[in-house]
Amino acid sequence: MRIRPDRAWRLRCAVLLILCQGWFTALCWSQGIENTVHNLSVSGPGTIKALREERICVFCHTPHRARTSAPLWNRRDSTALYFPYQSSTMVAMPGQPTGSSKLCLSCHDGTIALGEVISEPEIISFGITVLPRGSTYIGTDLSDDHPISFVYDEAVAELKGGLVNPHTLMGKVRLDQYHEMQCTTCHDPHTSQYEKFLVEDNHYSALCRECHEMVEFLGSTHDTSIATWNGIGVNPWPHTEYRDVQTNACENCHRPHTAGGRRWLLNYAEEEENCFVCHNGNVARLDIQQEFRKRSTHPVQRTTGVHRAGEDVPIIEPHVECVDCHNPHATVEAGATATELPGSLRYVSGVDSQGGFIPEARFEYEICFKCHGDTAVAPLFGIPRADEQYNTRLEFALSNPSYHPVEGPGRNPDVPSLIPPMTVDSMIACTSCHTNDSLDPTSPRGPHGSRYDFLLARQYETRDFTVESAMVYELCYQCHSRTSILADESFPYHRKHIIDERAPCSACHDPHGISSGSTSSGSNLINFNLLIVSPDRANGRLEFLDDGDRKGRCYLNCHRIDHNPIWY
Repeated sequence: MRIRPDRAWRLRCAVLLILCQGWFTALCWSQGIENTVHNLSVSGPGTIKALREERICVFCHTPHRARTSAPLWNRRDSTALYFPYQSSTMVAMPGQPTGSSKLCLSCHDGTIALGEVISEPEIISFGITVLPRGSTYIGTDLSDDHPISFVYDEAVAELKGGLVNPHTLMGKVRLDQYHEMQCTTCHDPHTSQYEKFLVEDNHYSALCRECHEMVEFLGSTHDTSIATWNGIGVNPWPHTEYRDVQTNACENCHRPHTAGGRRWLLNYAEEEENCFVCHNGNVARLDIQQEFRKRSTHPVQRTTGVHRAGEDVPIIEPHVECVDCHNPHATVEAGATATELPGSLRYVSGVDSQGGFIPEARFEYEICFKCHGDTAVAPLFGIPRADEQYNTRLEFALSNPSYHPVEGPGRNPDVPSLIPPMTVDSMIACTSCHTNDSLDPTSPRGPHGSRYDFLLARQYETRDFTVESAMVYELCYQCHSRTSILADESFPYHRKHIIDERAPCSACHDPHGISSGSTSSGSNLINFNLLIVSPDRANGRLEFLDDGDRKGRCYLNCHRIDHNPIWY
């Protein structure tokens, strides 16, 4: 039987159509899309699906009249303006979405109806128009999402530390044909073999580590801890199915989509909340959060959005956040001596004793100098001194006449009050004095909070006419023997001043150090407290002159008694 040519053409078209539809159907079924929420047909397993449409692939693909921007693409692009991700550490330049990302956003940005496809004359009915707000709604504001549609090449990897060479991405994580990072780099829309259509399992942040290669993270606490949530308070991992620190890895702090803290994709906009959600005793062993409820603290909750990763020093806008002192990618539980850096402060920038910025601090005081050095401002409740100095870096300088031995051993070879094993060659750290005030040795250490002013570890009374006791000057008596001090072994009139006159230690001594520009001799940490001591009335002099071995002269007025001078 002969078939008329026009009918033969129609038959071939019909067969081709059947084959195309069969190919699409086979593709969808072979990939398992029919059992995922991307099956938007009436047979789909999700809550969002068409009311009557039975075809599965039609919502993205069509064999006829398809777009050329993707394989048989059946949707138009949104004309919306997108706001790309940005941060102070971003070296690439994400612009408007391109490639497959633009295709994904045609549903996930909420600007085009779900049932609006090119191949159909009418919009397929869903009962809703666009994707509702929720975890799958991306919107047009992409600043809280992992950056997309940027060229990821060797130049970017070299500029941004911690990124792998993109030429090594030979597995399931792939860039597009233009070497751009796209949604499909991490997601495969045709299969939900792994959660959230990821191209591979992200337990232990395996997917994140395909591109992010942070050497210091390996072996760190957040990489190895098996701590779990005790079920009290806020769930620290509401957007994952993982239930311990080690398995969550990057996602302990970061969220790749709809992040609360847009810069750096943090879970919370308030920087410290990303730490407190675990470091409140409900995941981590120690409750750091409660330390910040004490009378004196590092005020991490005072500012939000001021800190910048990699910010310059001196810091222009005063602030303090947990990450100013701690690198969450590197911290380990390791102790230290006064001259060693504890594991909790590894890989943190600092300022050296000369005022120079260093990307990785070697000593604890170098981290402190970032804020308490050249950027220092006058303290609100400090003690006014005869020789005022707010720059702590300069106070501890080894060229000074006297200083507490933080940068190096002290200058005074004769300090009989030191409690063994301390000697004149011993050194201390900033946290020897400024740290948690708890007597419990298992409580969290560090300058987070204290019931005493200036974040002091023990009581240090500075008010005049204080009745001496082991407690009121407990901070000093941690290193200096109370018995020796009151026996006048260091200075022949210690007992008279402290017991009889009830003058506090701070009346004469400035605990950090005396800068070399002091108008007095500056030895023995003597720098008079102007709330207690004033110039002598005869000559207007206010100074201490060192005359040698445990000898000296004072010119001043204290408790209405002129020293003009008084010799010791």
